[in-house]
Amino acid sequence: MNQDILTDIIAHKRKELVTQEAAVSMSLLESHIGDTTAKHSMRQSLLSSSTGIIAEFKRRSPSKGWINQEADVSVIPHSYEQAGAAALSILTDEMFFGGFLKDIRIARPTVNLPILRKDFIISRYQLLQAKVTQADAILLIAAALTPDECRTLAREAHKLQLEVLLELHREEELEYINEYVDMIGINNRNLGTFHTDTENSFRLIEKLPKDKVLVSESGISHPETVARLREAGFRGFLIGENFMKTENPGTALSQFIHHIHSAL
Repeated sequence: MNQDILTDIIAHKRKELVTQEAAVSMSLLESHIGDTTAKHSMRQSLLSSSTGIIAEFKRRSPSKGWINQEADVSVIPHSYEQAGAAALSILTDEMFFGGFLKDIRIARPTVNLPILRKDFIISRYQLLQAKVTQADAILLIAAALTPDECRTLAREAHKLQLEVLLELHREEELEYINEYVDMIGINNRNLGTFHTDTENSFRLIEKLPKDKVLVSESGISHPETVARLREAGFRGFLIGENFMKTENPGTALSQFIHHIHSAL
């Protein structure tokens, strides 16, 4: 997405949060958290997986429009797990991505994989939402935050036993990395042109700390690319559209993983 769209998304997200907090207070969310013990570690799942695929449930995107409008969240995440996914990413932004927070709640009983809440997280309220719906990890996008905001949210996420995937796109965003970040994602999508280029991951990997689990995001459509990225040091590969645009995303993932093993 370009920076103007990102700005629009964040502006809308702020308005959305005002409405949500008016309907369900922060204190009410806190009262429903209960046990904060971590249930599934996305970081460990990626480290122990032979492929590291983070299979994404995504109905639409700002750049492509509807990808799979009728996608069933009670079916597809389970099919992803059956196919061999290491983790799940579920988009919960409604306006721009056609997702809902309840998608995580619906998917959770159907799978035994870590679930990443993928959204434009700018407040602690959204962290509480993620915890209440039983997500295991949250995404923080450097381009949507200041370094101080990023650190504060990552610290609060850890207090809730939520792991943190920090998304970067440019070398200038390396300053966002902090001690509360569990995984670092490199977004291969140019924020100004929509163009995806997996070489962005290869360009930035030498700049990244070796103690973090590294994830390559967007534009990955060939098993050979995953093999090359793994060789370079990445352990997670977030892929959504490549599967969601097919009639059976789980089958598409299964075939993709089969080809990865052939390429490794």
